[in-house]
Amino acid sequence: MASGQTVTSGLSGRYATALFELALERKAVDAVADDLAQLQAMIDESDDLRRLIGSPLFSRDAQSKAMAALTEKAGLSEIVCNTVGVIAQNRRLFALEDVIRAYRTLVSEHRGEVEAEVTSAAPLSDDQRAALESALKEAIGSTVAVTTDVDPELLGGMVVRVGSRMIDSSLQTKLQRLQLAMKGAA
Repeated sequence: MASGQTVTSGLSGRYATALFELALERKAVDAVADDLAQLQAMIDESDDLRRLIGSPLFSRDAQSKAMAALTEKAGLSEIVCNTVGVIAQNRRLFALEDVIRAYRTLVSEHRGEVEAEVTSAAPLSDDQRAALESALKEAIGSTVAVTTDVDPELLGGMVVRVGSRMIDSSLQTKLQRLQLAMKGAA
């Protein structure tokens, strides 16, 4: 087996491992990762697409046809189109985002990188992202693959997850701690 054991258990891990090994065999690991990032961006931007992949009310046929049309129109590779088709045919579209995350983890592991998920209140600039990657690399001691997400409810600051470790420096959490401290003092 070409990949490690970190995400091979569970439904999404099995799909991601199969996709990763196929991409590795065809020397298309980066192309598939790019396609999956594009697919994740489409999911993030479309409430209708999120509803399609998350709702059991759509028939297997409707989900399969919609995902086939979407992946083809987006110009995704044959490997990704076929994988999404299989996931849809097996009524497992609800796990698609987990498959994408698991694939990213397998790619990072293959490259010897550590994956970090960063959620910030506002999008990070290129300079901020580079500084964050540098600081994480220094703290962890290996190359870090950073994926970012935006959550305006954080108000400010960021939440960084590396493996099982989480660093929460968000303004929302600091305000919650202050509120608890004030309740305790009263």
